[in-house]
Amino acid sequence: MEHLRGAAGIEAAFSAARKADRAVLVIYWPLGYPSPESSLAVVEAAVKAGADIVELGIPFSDPLADGPTIQRATQVALGQGMRVARCLESAAALRERGVQVPLLFMGYYNPILSYGEARFCRACRDAGVDGLIVPDLPPEEATGLEEMCRLEGLALVYLVAPTSSEARIRLIAQHSSGFVYLVSVTGTTGPRDALPPHLPAFVERVRKHTEKPLCVGFGISGPEQARAIAGLVDGVIVGSALLRKTEEPDSAALSAFVQQLREAVARRAGA
Repeated sequence: MEHLRGAAGIEAAFSAARKADRAVLVIYWPLGYPSPESSLAVVEAAVKAGADIVELGIPFSDPLADGPTIQRATQVALGQGMRVARCLESAAALRERGVQVPLLFMGYYNPILSYGEARFCRACRDAGVDGLIVPDLPPEEATGLEEMCRLEGLALVYLVAPTSSEARIRLIAQHSSGFVYLVSVTGTTGPRDALPPHLPAFVERVRKHTEKPLCVGFGISGPEQARAIAGLVDGVIVGSALLRKTEEPDSAALSAFVQQLREAVARRAGA
């Protein structure tokens, strides 16, 4: 049976997780790392191991929000010739291989602008991509992209930071579709030794403004942190830790780590 696509498919993933009393596991992987073909194998393996949603990273030369681990990986991918067109081809290839979970492109605005917003969103729909995360595009400047996403049935996910004001949280929550991405720390991506103490209060601040699913990313190093976060929000996002834990992306280590994360988000805090 064909799965729901676009924003509806993302909504269905969160609905299924709620019924199972668990959080959604979202993993990030940069397309083209360590090679175009092996990055597809990584995504397939992660989905088989339990990833509910996959963020496909579009490599960019100036990744402002990325820490050193993802920066190194995206530089390798750029060296492999990964550009927007090849990322679209990779997403389509994943669908052809039978990957059915929601796929979101995570990338910066410059490549999208260069490709053309309308053209890019149409191509995303045709390739089987369900939504976009654009870390450097605030809602005040995203009117055109939001409209194109609506026309093509794509989600457009915005990020909210711990330093965001109440007014800004409200604005982002209103505009974000699919889910709201809570950045757990100030700074770039990458695993931290411990969860920030402000996280529960931060989640509550955002909850006051929306009933949309909330996902926490940045700084999640492994299953213990994922388990703690799963008790607070609807989804847990892991990227840098997956890259660091799996130096050989085609090895069993990747599947084992994703399985551990999936088990962790299934155990609600206090359950």
